[in-house]
This record gives sequence, C-alpha cells and structure tokens, in this order.
Amino acid sequence: MNLSGKNALVTGAGGFIASHLVERLVKEGTNVSAFVRYNSRSDFGMIEQISEKAKDAITMIQGDLKDSDALIDAMDGTDVVFHLGAMIAIPYSYIHPREAVDCNVIGTLNVLQAARRNDVSKVVHTSTSEVFGTAQYVPIDEKHPIAPQSPYAASKAGADYLARTFFLSYGLPVATLRPFNTYGPRQSARAVIPTIISQALTMDHISLGKLSPTRDLTFVKDTVDGFVKMAESEKSAGETINIGSNQEISIGDLTNKILGLMGLEKEVRTDEERMRPENSEVNRLRVDNTLAKEKIGWEPRTSLSQGLQETIEWMRENIHLFKPSRYIV
Repeated sequence: MNLSGKNALVTGAGGFIASHLVERLVKEGTNVSAFVRYNSRSDFGMIEQISEKAKDAITMIQGDLKDSDALIDAMDGTDVVFHLGAMIAIPYSYIHPREAVDCNVIGTLNVLQAARRNDVSKVVHTSTSEVFGTAQYVPIDEKHPIAPQSPYAASKAGADYLARTFFLSYGLPVATLRPFNTYGPRQSARAVIPTIISQALTMDHISLGKLSPTRDLTFVKDTVDGFVKMAESEKSAGETINIGSNQEISIGDLTNKILGLMGLEKEVRTDEERMRPENSEVNRLRVDNTLAKEKIGWEPRTSLSQGLQETIEWMRENIHLFKPSRYIV
C-alpha cells in the first residue's frame, strides 16, 4: 500500500512514538487523523511538539478508546489504522491493573471492531517486547514464548491475541508490530533514558532502580519507519514482527554511556521506590530482527550514540517539561 493520498487514523496520537509517526505520515503525503484522549485542557500531548506544518495538515479527533461509537465515527473513510493508543506505564499498572485491561484490551477490541465495520484496508497494531518477559533465549524471535510479568504486559498480550484472532476469524487485515525499547526526543520521564538525562542535567546524582537488566534500544525514527513499512507491505497482514537493534545494554552501562556523552560524572544511587517487584522485573531483552528484514525490509539505521546525542540535545532544550526530582510512574 502506497500511503501517499491514503486516509490514516493514528490512535494514541498524543504519545511519544505516535507523534513522530504523525509527522512522518504527513511527509509521506498521507491524510492523517490524530485520535487523542479528551481532556478539558485541550492538551494534545506530544502533538504539541510536532512541526507547525504537520499540525496544519492533520485532523484532530478527541475521544476515548473505550468508546466504540467514537472509534466507528473516527474511522469513517479510513484506509489504514495505526493503533498505538495504550496505557503504557508498567509501575502504574501495578497500582491500577483494571485500567490497563480496560484501555489495552477493551480499547483494542473496539479498534478492531470499528476497523471491521468500516472495511479498513490495513490495521497496524502495536505490541511490546514486555509480553515475552525475561528472555528464555536470545536473540528473541517471534516464536519465543509469551510470558508477561506485569499487568501491563498481560494486557498487551491479550490485545495481541485479539488482533490475531480478528485476522483468523474475520479476515481483518491486521499486522502486529512488536517494538523493543524505543527511545528519543519527546519520551516521557516514566522511561529510563529521559530519567537518566533529566537527572544528569539538573541533579548531583542519578536515582534509578535495578541496574543489571538489559534492554534492546531502538531510536524512535527507526521505530516509526517500522510502522510505515508494516503498513506498506503486502506480506504483513496476519504477521507479528519484532523490531529492534539485536544488541543489548544494561541499565548501568547505559547510564555510564549517557554521562560520558554529556561529559559528566555523577553518583548513581539505587532507589528502593523505583525497584519493581522481584518476580515482575524483565531482566533481559535482545531481539532477533531477521523476520523484519525479510518480510518488510526493515532494519535500524541509527547508532545508539547518535540517537542518545539527539535525545540529550532535545532534553537540554525542553528540560522544563520534566520533574527530575520526582519518581514518575
């Protein structure tokens, strides 16, 4: 599918990855509708950070994933849906597991039902590497067992299974993209990289949780490229495809790398408040991205150093958006 001239709906458009996707789609010549959760402040989240040219080109739709009628109306005349809307914070899901299920499972059900009703040509559903839990073997390919370790991960696994069954049961052309750990400009402080950078810019020490877990990090522009390629591919319907760098780095080593790029030395402290329950911590992630290369022609292009440097510079300019001294769940 050539996205130029097509009508696309992006759910969760006010989020980190989705806001970058909206900008990319506008550049592709796509007619973009951005679905964001309503609030009385008319705050569109990270959509506020995109270029003025992109803002002028998109249609804003306020609603809620739990409102099936709102999604049916929003998808009228839509060719492709990029479903990124989700409750994504793992620590928050420990406190409010029902909200994770309502948003991520019921919300996804509503998206799929609305897409089916509107005869949408392609739905790109967003998964997460968290559904695998701690790696049982590396690199993690698509056949790795699903073993979620948090309410958030369980809700996303449920959403993934729903997406697959809508393809198998109804022939809905759903393709599931499973990004590993995306980072970059506009990411919130609930994620580890903005947490490290914001504290490094403003505090005399860095407070983190467990330092030994490893993550497979992908720069946001590369992740967005995965979404675009997934939508364009004629081979992606019914597939679940992992994307990531096929490299891993521990949180401790990542912290040292960031401080090195910033030319700083800071004490790194373990904060008990930031520690996840022992049996819920995902200790190791590293992707096998072979299928992504074969099926949709995707591979990462941005080195970790390059992506981190771009993220650091953005955060220097936007540090007012962060509260470094507080633990953000």
